[in-house]
Amino acid sequence: MITFETVNEVVLRVTCSGAGEHIFTKAGAFIAGECYGGKNFKFEKVLLGPEQGLGRAILGQLARRFTGENLPLMKVQYQGDSVTYFANEQQHVVVCHLLQNEVLSVESENILAFTPDCKYGVKFLGQGVISQKGLATSTLTGIGPQAFVAVLVDGNPLVISNMESRGTLEVDPDAVVCWVGEDPSIKMDVSWKNFIGQASGESYMFEWTSGSLATVIVQPTERTSGVDVSMDGSRSGASPSAQRRITY
Repeated sequence: MITFETVNEVVLRVTCSGAGEHIFTKAGAFIAGECYGGKNFKFEKVLLGPEQGLGRAILGQLARRFTGENLPLMKVQYQGDSVTYFANEQQHVVVCHLLQNEVLSVESENILAFTPDCKYGVKFLGQGVISQKGLATSTLTGIGPQAFVAVLVDGNPLVISNMESRGTLEVDPDAVVCWVGEDPSIKMDVSWKNFIGQASGESYMFEWTSGSLATVIVQPTERTSGVDVSMDGSRSGASPSAQRRITY
């Protein structure tokens, strides 16, 4: 049995009871471990992806490379009771326990670890022209009782939801870490003011309405992105820059 929990806000603790278990983590994220007896866990680089079967793994890797959702993974295999710890550059860690068929949509760079009870995939969103989030996002779907995902957040996370209120959520795509529920629509607010550098700086938003319910995790920092269309080279969204992608 595998369980995930957060320690000191910035560390993931993975507790394994029994043998024959494994998880997937961001490559190089291990920081410490404790075994009851001799060392009983080992690391293995995942060359293609976490999908079951060679054919599906190859197709999944091609999809991730095409969409920019490359995810450098290692597999941690456990052969007994142990506790292991994982972290990434002092980023805050949030643990999500997914229900059966529940889908978490998350940028690949924000994934710290997940269990094999999560099915990994990629879906197209198409906001890459205006947002640093790119054209696609990764998905993790709960397919078993131990469907745990640990995501990384720059700073303390903000969690907002319209599941009960049935209201409208608007979130800057460059501040979104992940969401569970329906996909958002993309709302544009572009006018002649953008072209003369007089825009508000909030020209595009993710929007969830009463017909698209979701719980969203937001971080207090934004990715640097956006299309600069102003005459004086000032912001129409955020400062344009080359998108940082992690590749094998």
